[in-house]
Amino acid sequence: MGGAKGEEKPGGADDWCYQFGNKNTFDLKAPKKSPLALRMFVFAMTMLCGISICSMCMKQLGSDGWSRIVKIEAVEPPCNKSTVPPSEVQFVHYPQPITYSREECKCNPVRFFAIISSQRSGSGWFETLLNSHINVSSNGEIFSTKDRRSNISSIIKTLDKVYNLDWNSSASKNECTAAVGFKWMLNQGLVANHVDVVDYFNQRGVSAIFLFRRNLLRQLVSQLANNHDRYLKQLNGTHKAHVHTKHEARILAKYKPRLNTTSLIWQLKQADEYTRGALENLKSTRHITIYYEDLILNRTKLFDVLDFLKVPRMKLVSRHVKIHTKPLSEYIENWNEVYSTLNGTQYESFLTSDYII
Repeated sequence: MGGAKGEEKPGGADDWCYQFGNKNTFDLKAPKKSPLALRMFVFAMTMLCGISICSMCMKQLGSDGWSRIVKIEAVEPPCNKSTVPPSEVQFVHYPQPITYSREECKCNPVRFFAIISSQRSGSGWFETLLNSHINVSSNGEIFSTKDRRSNISSIIKTLDKVYNLDWNSSASKNECTAAVGFKWMLNQGLVANHVDVVDYFNQRGVSAIFLFRRNLLRQLVSQLANNHDRYLKQLNGTHKAHVHTKHEARILAKYKPRLNTTSLIWQLKQADEYTRGALENLKSTRHITIYYEDLILNRTKLFDVLDFLKVPRMKLVSRHVKIHTKPLSEYIENWNEVYSTLNGTQYESFLTSDYII
């Protein structure tokens, strides 16, 4: 007979399994002569019941639930840092850009740097030299755009993008870059936010390359000439801060500014103190200091920079052509007045030719 009169019976697949498990439904008596056949039959029916129940459960979970259960993610082993000296670990990075994959170069270490300089100090020329290295990417004057330096949050957001290798520029070498950075002028939010910038550099392991000019008088003449061309656009109606031919250089070098000798010493002093103050505020970072004049006279100084960045030494080249190559007396309209003003002062060394090209 069936079960008790008031007993509920499950429906569907559960009902089938229930009946299978109810001894009143199947009164199985093991044949005395075939115990193996009985065991196989019971095993088969148990499997069918399990598959039926599992199928109903998976229908309720849906395809997403199934994928969550069976999905196994392959975890890639981390890059081996055992060959990096302990003192260098902080400065060795393995960025994972979101805009592309580094593929086979993902475990090539990358070092972060920033060229810290001021306008007309040779930083444009210097950066093209660095970018001629197959493993170096310097992304230009990224903070010349005011929005990127409007506050420290904007600055850090921009820095993160550069150092994550997600900054797109003509200098980007992407996958196999061994050193990535950019050029940062002192007056582009750097001095104003130096405390936070130093903290960021030290926490992220960013190395600073300080590049300045010793001869501030030459720098001033270069600035005035550049401002003059910015308004006149002497090269076919186009302003060029840097040129690639001697013909263009000769055109821009024709302009001779007249300096205000009344405020000249004050100007030079202000520029000197501004630079010294900035260097003092940034000196707690890992850094190297180089001067434009030293690079002009001795190109092997570039090897010091490559060693600092821990990239292989190689010959560096630039298409930039220097504009002012002669003694300063040929580039200042009121040279005699300037000479009299600076002669005998702490700035009289600026009057002599510091290099000849």
